[in-house]
Amino acid sequence: MTADPASSIVVLFLHPEIGIEPVSPVLDQLASRTRVLAPIHPGFGRSEQPRSFDTVDDLAYFYLDLLEQLDLRQIIVVGVSLGGWIAAEIAIKSSERLSHLVLANAVGIKVGDRETRDIVDIYAIPESEYVQLAYFNPAAGTHDYKTMPDAQVLAAARNREATARYAWSPYMHDPKLRGRLHRIRIPTLVLWGANDRILSEPYGRAYCAAITGARFELIERAGHFPHLEQPEIFADRIFSFVEETSQ
Repeated sequence: MTADPASSIVVLFLHPEIGIEPVSPVLDQLASRTRVLAPIHPGFGRSEQPRSFDTVDDLAYFYLDLLEQLDLRQIIVVGVSLGGWIAAEIAIKSSERLSHLVLANAVGIKVGDRETRDIVDIYAIPESEYVQLAYFNPAAGTHDYKTMPDAQVLAAARNREATARYAWSPYMHDPKLRGRLHRIRIPTLVLWGANDRILSEPYGRAYCAAITGARFELIERAGHFPHLEQPEIFADRIFSFVEETSQ
């Protein structure tokens, strides 16, 4: 696949629960060959929180409306973690405007029984433990909030608050989503940071197995956010998959 930023090929990048910076290596990598839309989810960062929004379902319909309003078609939707859950909810509702789906370390489904925790409770552990579980290199996710600008600290707090609003109960999943993933009928790639300890590899493989024809690929030396730790490999895997599966 070859394209420039003015190309008709569009990637909708749906960020994880930690948000995304306007200047990000993964966005640069994707933008080198496609046009990239990387919005901040409503309620995250410095974005407005609509009063009626309180579920991932709301976010999915918000993005479907956005694609319709912009009259965009043949969209490659890429979602990471919470963004992957949103992407999956979009695709089960309507893939009319989508060409490909990429889910990276996505949350959103229940794999084990009701007594088994599939996803680490990020609100029950200190941040130091969280970064150890979420990253191959914990330094990549370690922040000194005392030295950060107030706006960045506020954005981080709003990200955490918004994640709880959308994904607290039931925790980080929709009980009905797994049974609806068969509705996804576009080429789907499930990328998985091999060193993720927020989720397990079997969880990711179960996610993939529920989507007809989906492909599962590991990204080494990456944890729960492979787009941050391996941005070039992350983008290259997407480009290769789209090129191979485009008609």
